[in-house]
Amino acid sequence: MKIGVLALQGAVAEHIRSINLAGGEGVAVKRTEQLDELDGLIIPGGESTTIGKLMRKYGFMEAVRDFAGKGKPLFGTCAGLIVLAERLESGEEAHLGLMNMTVARNAFGRQRESFETELDVKGIETPLRAVFIRAPLIKEVGGNVEVLSAYKDEIVAAKQDNLLVSSFHPELTDDYRLHGLFLDMARQAR
Repeated sequence: MKIGVLALQGAVAEHIRSINLAGGEGVAVKRTEQLDELDGLIIPGGESTTIGKLMRKYGFMEAVRDFAGKGKPLFGTCAGLIVLAERLESGEEAHLGLMNMTVARNAFGRQRESFETELDVKGIETPLRAVFIRAPLIKEVGGNVEVLSAYKDEIVAAKQDNLLVSSFHPELTDDYRLHGLFLDMARQAR
């Protein structure tokens, strides 16, 4: 399974490492033409406004919407979750607007409020180590969205059809099981 990581900003190398450890082939994606050869795409953490601007500048908005429209899976982590959301709590315009959820950016506070915790994630047998860095929160989901994990009763991971999101950074730990879950989604989509 060939999984791309959008390489405009963020933890690209770390996601590629996790994909490879989970049994896939991770590749950095810098051009829209590369999407044709992929089984799935990760939109990594970083800064959502910057990622959105760069996606518009390099033609990725429509290309990624088309990719998702073909049933190919997308995985958004932290800022990538914000980029996939249909609605932003701040009232700002959504980026891709693909996933039926409302998101609050930086919901856990600034950089110094970053933390790690153990999380139960649906589809993963034992708790997963989760790293939260200026993380967003999923405030509301539509009926077609499955909640996969919550932290203190707040939604931090979810799935809708071929879309997977997490508020945290699974690529910053040695636990690649969430990437494995995404690889399973890509296999099923194929």
